[in-house]
Amino acid sequence: MSMPFKLIASGLVMTSALAVVAAAQQPRIENGAVTSQPAGSPFAQSFRSLVSSQPDVAWIGYAVPVSDGERVMCCFDSGTTFVNGMVSNASGCCGACRLEPSTGTSMSSRTQSTTPAGVVKLEGADRVVVLYRVADRKIDRVRVFSEDCRLDAGGRPVQWLDNVRPADSIALLESLTTAEGDVKGRITDGAITAIALHGDPAADASLERLVAPGQPEAVRKKVTFWLGNSRGRRGFDALRRVMRDDPSIEVRKAAIFGLSQSRVPETFDTLVSIARSDNEPRLRSEALFWLAQKAGQKVSATIAERIDKDPDTEVKKKAVFALSQLPKDDGVPLLIQVARTNPNLEVRKQAMFWLGQSKDPRAVEFFADVLRK
Repeated sequence: MSMPFKLIASGLVMTSALAVVAAAQQPRIENGAVTSQPAGSPFAQSFRSLVSSQPDVAWIGYAVPVSDGERVMCCFDSGTTFVNGMVSNASGCCGACRLEPSTGTSMSSRTQSTTPAGVVKLEGADRVVVLYRVADRKIDRVRVFSEDCRLDAGGRPVQWLDNVRPADSIALLESLTTAEGDVKGRITDGAITAIALHGDPAADASLERLVAPGQPEAVRKKVTFWLGNSRGRRGFDALRRVMRDDPSIEVRKAAIFGLSQSRVPETFDTLVSIARSDNEPRLRSEALFWLAQKAGQKVSATIAERIDKDPDTEVKKKAVFALSQLPKDDGVPLLIQVARTNPNLEVRKQAMFWLGQSKDPRAVEFFADVLRK
C-alpha cells in the first residue's frame, strides 16, 4: 500500500471513529429538530446566553457519565421511571418518552421498556442525558434520561451540546437549585436529581453543600434521598452527619428514608441504632417504619423490643404498625402476642386493628378466642 493511500485510509478511519463518538453523544430524539454545537467556555455563561437567545419553547441538552450504570431512566406514561434494569416487551411498553408535556417522575425497582429493533437491554447506559426546557427565554424544567432512551420532543427544537465537562454541568445545576419562581419544583427537583446521577466526585461535594443546614429545608429534604440512593459510601456518611447535626426534625426524617435506600452494609445497624436510642420519638418511629420495609424476620426482634421498652406510646404504636408491614408469617404471630399480653391498652388496640386488616386466618381465630371468653 502506498504512503498516500495509507494516510487517506488512516484519515478515513479517524473520521469514522470521531463520527461514532459524536453519534454516541447524540440523544435518540424524534419529532424534533436537533442541532448541535460544542459546549462553550465558560460553560455557565455560554449556556445562559443560549437560553436567552431561544425565540420560542425549546430544549437544551447534553450527556455526561452516569453514577450507576445499572440504573435505567426511561419513561412510563410520559413520566420518568427509574429502574434497575430494562427488558424488551414484544408488544411494546412505552414507546418514546414524551418531553412535552411531562406527568412527573416515578420510582420503581423493575419495569418493562422497549428499545429499537427488539433489543433486550439488561444493563443501563454509561451516560445520563440532562435536558433543560426553555420558555420565555428562561429555564422552566430540568429532566434526566438514560442515554439510550427514545425521546419525543413534541415538535420542539433541541439544541445539543457536545463535550460538556461533568464538573461544569454540576456547577450549573447547583446554581438552579434555588431558582426563583420554581413554584412546582420542576427546576429544583430535576437539578438535584441530575447532580446525584453524575458519575463524578464533584457531585458528592455539591450534594454535601446542598444538604448543609444553611440551605432551604425543602432542598435539604430532597437531597437526603439521593445521598442514600445514588452516592454510596460518601452519601451514607453525609446522611449520618445530617442525623447528628441538622436542626430540622423533618430533614432528619427524610435522612432516615435516605438511609433506607443505601446499599452500604452498615445501613441496617444504623437504622436499628436510631430506632433504639434517638432522643426524638418521631425519629425512632420513622426508623422503625423503614426497618419494616427493608427487611423481614431480621428486624422483627428489634420492632418487638421497641414495643416492650420504648417509653413513648406513639412510638410503640408505630412499632405495631411496623409489625403489620412484615411478611405475614413474621408479623401476624407477633401482633397476636402484642394484642394478648401488652400492658398498654392503646398498644393492644392498635395490634387488634392491624390484625383485623390482615385478613389472616390466625387473626380470625384470635378474635374468635377473645369473644369466647
